Amino acid sequence: MTGTDRPLLFLDVDGPLIPFGDPPPGGYPTYRSPYGSGTVPGGNPLAARVDPALGPRLLGLPCEPVWATTWLDDANECLAPWLGLPQLPVVEWPLEEEDQPGGIHWKTRTLVAWAAGRPFVWVDDEITEADRRWVAAHSPVPALLHRVDPQRGLTEADFGLLESWLRSA
Repeated sequence: MTGTDRPLLFLDVDGPLIPFGDPPPGGYPTYRSPYGSGTVPGGNPLAARVDPALGPRLLGLPCEPVWATTWLDDANECLAPWLGLPQLPVVEWPLEEEDQPGGIHWKTRTLVAWAAGRPFVWVDDEITEADRRWVAAHSPVPALLHRVDPQRGLTEADFGLLESWLRSA
């Protein structure tokens, strides 16, 4: 599978990568970044809440990761180096960030259009059943909308489910 036919992984930051709950006991492992050991890249203190072990896990998934976050290119500047990720494509959002009629999240239509017929996974903490129904009715390809618990962020169970779905897509 080449990079252009691999499924897409639309990745939100706040909630999935930056959990809102407490960090694990003892914090996250020490990380040596290009900015110095444990130094927060880009000066954004929220990046320190991101477990750097998520980067290799994300790169190990059989997909093409894409930032699908209001961080926009700041995700590449602040988080990609911290996670050991290359510069990723970034979804540009419409000017209005308001949920759509029927309870559809404001990201939903844009992500289906951005996928342009490629299978995709959307990882976010704000996905609802309305989004799943809309995507099932409007996406011409398989899609998995996976809601992450924003208090815990991405877990081993989440990665297991993502990997299983991506390998079968």
